[in-house]
Amino acid sequence: MITPKNNTTRRNVLKTLAGGAAGAAALPLWSRYAQAQASEPIKIGFQVHRTGIGAAYGRWYDRTTMAAVDLINEQGGINGRPVEIVTEDDGTDPKRGAEVVEKFTNQHGCDVGFGTLFSHVVIGSSPRAGELKLPYFVVSEGHHVASGMLNRYTLQPGITDVKSQVQAMAPFVAENLGKKVTMVFPDFAFGHDHRDFFTQAIEAQGGEVLAHIAIPPSETSFTKYFPKIPRETEVLYHVMVGPAVLTFVKELGEFFGPSRPEMFGFIDSLEAVDISSPGLEYLEGTYFWEGNPRHTQDDQSEHDQFYRAAVGVDDRGASISDPSDVSTYAHMFGCWETLHVIKAGMETAGYQSHADRAALIEAVEAMTDMPLSQAHPQGAKLFNGKTHQVFGHQYISKVTDGKLVKVHTTSIEDTLYPDEVDYTTQSF
Repeated sequence: MITPKNNTTRRNVLKTLAGGAAGAAALPLWSRYAQAQASEPIKIGFQVHRTGIGAAYGRWYDRTTMAAVDLINEQGGINGRPVEIVTEDDGTDPKRGAEVVEKFTNQHGCDVGFGTLFSHVVIGSSPRAGELKLPYFVVSEGHHVASGMLNRYTLQPGITDVKSQVQAMAPFVAENLGKKVTMVFPDFAFGHDHRDFFTQAIEAQGGEVLAHIAIPPSETSFTKYFPKIPRETEVLYHVMVGPAVLTFVKELGEFFGPSRPEMFGFIDSLEAVDISSPGLEYLEGTYFWEGNPRHTQDDQSEHDQFYRAAVGVDDRGASISDPSDVSTYAHMFGCWETLHVIKAGMETAGYQSHADRAALIEAVEAMTDMPLSQAHPQGAKLFNGKTHQVFGHQYISKVTDGKLVKVHTTSIEDTLYPDEVDYTTQSF
C-alpha cells in the first residue's frame, strides 16, 4: 500500500509548533521540495504488524511513521527527493515477514526496509533482507541485533534493546522493591530476553528469581498461571504483549486481591490500554518501565511537545480524536527516530540509488551521539556502529493518582554492556 497524502490539519499543526527558528529554516526548502516532487521518490518499505498479535502496536507504528514522513517531506525530503512509504502487512508472522521483505525488493523496488517490531518476526525476516542486500532498519527491542545473531544489513538505531533496559532497571528494583522476584513473560524470543537478562541483572544486585512463568503469546486467559507464583515473592516482574493485555492485568489484580507483592511491570503489559480502565485500580502504587513516558511529565521537553502533537496524541497518551484509543507511546517513538536516522544516513552517504546501499549502512555505522532534539524526542542516545544497536535513557514511572509519574531516569552509561559482535568486519 502506498502512503496517502497527509491532511492539511497535520501540516498546520507541524508549522505552528515548529515556530521560530525551525519554522524560518523550513521556509527556503519549499522551492527545493517543489523540485523534489518531480524527482524519483525514496521508497521505504514499511513492514507493519497490521494484523496478528502485534496489531495494536502496528496501528500506532503506522500513525507515527506517517507523521514522521510528513515532516521529512515538509522539510524537503531526503537529498532533494520526496519519501514514499510502501506498506505491507506481515500479520505478525515470521514466514510472512520474509515474504514481505521479498516484495519490498522484487516487487516494489524499495531502497530500504523498516519498521518490524516483534522479535520472532525480525528473526524470521532479517536473513532474507541480508540475502537480498536490503538495508533493514528494525524497530524492535530484542537483543537479536546486538547479539550478532543477524547480519550487517540489519540495524536497530532508533530504539534500545531489552538487555540494556533490564540492566538499567535491576538496581532500582533491588534497592526499592525487593530482591525475591517472580517473572511472568511471553514465551517467545522477546520474553526469553527478559527472562535471561533480568535474571542475570537482579542476581548481580544480590537478588534472585524464584520462578519463571512463561505464557504463550496467544493466550487469552491467565488465571491458571498465577498459582505458580511462590508465596515468598517480594516483587512480581511482569511483561505481557498482545490483544489480551487488559485481561492479563485485570486477572492479576483479581488473583491477588488486597494483598499483592510489590509490582514492577514493563509498560508492554499496559500498552494501548487505558490505565483508568475498571479493574485496574490495584495498579495504584505499582511501577512500570517506560521507553517514553506516556503521560505528559512536569519536565516535558519542547521536543516531546512537538512530537506528541505531530502524532496526534494527548497528554494522557491517547488519540486526540478518540480518548479511548490509547497509544503505544513507550515504543512508537522508535519509528519517528529511525526514519530520521535513515534520512541523516542517506544525506551523509549522498544516497541516490540501490548502488549506494552499502554506503548508507557505513554512514549509519559511523554515527555516535544523537542529541535530544526534534529528530530524537525520546532523549539523547549513543549508537554503537559495531553492534548496530542504539543505547539511551530508560524511565521508571509510578502509578500515582491514576497517572504514570516518572520517578527515575537512568543514565545512558547504566545501559551499556560489552560488545558481542562487530558487524563492520562482515562483507557486504
